[in-house]
Amino acid sequence: MSSKFNIVSLIRKKRDGEVLSKEEIRFLIDSYTADEVPDYQISSFLMAAYLNGLSDEESAALTESMLYSGIIVDLSGVPGKKVDKHSTGGVGDKLSLILAPIVASAGVPVPMISGRGLGHTGGTLDKLESIPGFTVDVDLARYKEILEKQNLVLVGQTEEIAPADKRLYALRDVTATVESIPLIAGSIMSKKLAEGIDALVLDVKFGSGAFMKTEQDATKLAQALVAIGEQFNKKTIAYLTSMKQPLGYKIGNWFEIEESIEVLKGEGPEDVTSLSHLLSGTMIYLGDKASSVQEGIEISKQQIENGQAFQKWIDIVKEQGGDPSCIKNPKKYPVAKFEFELKSPRDGYISELDAFEIGTASVELGAGRKVKEDQVDAQAGIILKKKVGDKISKGETILTAYTNKPTTIEPATEQLYSAVSISDTKPEKELMVTKVIDKKGVQDFRL
Repeated sequence: MSSKFNIVSLIRKKRDGEVLSKEEIRFLIDSYTADEVPDYQISSFLMAAYLNGLSDEESAALTESMLYSGIIVDLSGVPGKKVDKHSTGGVGDKLSLILAPIVASAGVPVPMISGRGLGHTGGTLDKLESIPGFTVDVDLARYKEILEKQNLVLVGQTEEIAPADKRLYALRDVTATVESIPLIAGSIMSKKLAEGIDALVLDVKFGSGAFMKTEQDATKLAQALVAIGEQFNKKTIAYLTSMKQPLGYKIGNWFEIEESIEVLKGEGPEDVTSLSHLLSGTMIYLGDKASSVQEGIEISKQQIENGQAFQKWIDIVKEQGGDPSCIKNPKKYPVAKFEFELKSPRDGYISELDAFEIGTASVELGAGRKVKEDQVDAQAGIILKKKVGDKISKGETILTAYTNKPTTIEPATEQLYSAVSISDTKPEKELMVTKVIDKKGVQDFRL
């Protein structure tokens, strides 16, 4: 690697709010990928970028540098339009586990490359690995083989796909630099563009449990993501969805597999089910298997009703080495050694379930990582008994938490109590999906 630029000078330049050139960003990313720059220097760059932002030109250069740090997969040999979905992360967000088998069973190939947990949010790979035997680490040849056979593949980044992003992703998680629009956009789109897709559906979340706390910031991120997708000639549609409270009732790696199974059997909670059908219906539409999103939603519902989506879930678990008996009979899965209940201190209505506090409490219990070397406990997590708007009586259970680390019970209990608000009057129901963003711009969401 040529020492055309000085790494410390580039960090200082970004620290002082100056704009880096495309060549400087490419040099920085290439040097890091080649192990010529240590983690601590790239961490400094990430913090400088987080604090001072990146220009549109810098964001594009960062995405392109990460994209071309590895190969772009050629899936032209797989028939049909390849469509993926990405969520910007939330608490209890197990949608990928539901969408992928629905869409694949409807005839649309889904090459899904996912990530691990970031901060207080769960990661799809960690959830998949809670299935005994399931492997998410495959080489490129096996990636294509699984996709061709099953119309679906659920894996982590291979060494060949956006290797720079894989390393930066892990660093951002433990350096408090996750919530940066250009860093998020570059990370998401470099992976998605590299995996060989033709179209992409985005679930951009806002609220306490999301990295974008406000709808305004979520809109900016969605616009940035759609713009990058369209720039690379990939049809891209984004939805803004609320993450003020956890999605569904179950939080934690195996618990979210369980709730995914419930939805695929037509027995899941309404919020998870309706959002799953919207996103999978959009994927089916982009995959040219429906003439509209609405028709795609109807097809999505049919795939659950006729059992084909659940069968596809069993098929992909088997294909990737997992134990299908756990999917067919989830109650056989071992339970954490310790559990405790959070009881309501008064009568009233649940007016708030702060998704951020609940997510960080689940990490405390062992369901996520505080540092990148931490092992995730598949059995740890939280099951909500109530959601916002539900009536509750004094002494009634709000949630049950599970852990194998008894020392976490006291701090987690305190944090969970701080996450719950109870009011005398029933709160007004808020919209779960507020906007849709595509190349035509931002519109209010209506079906």
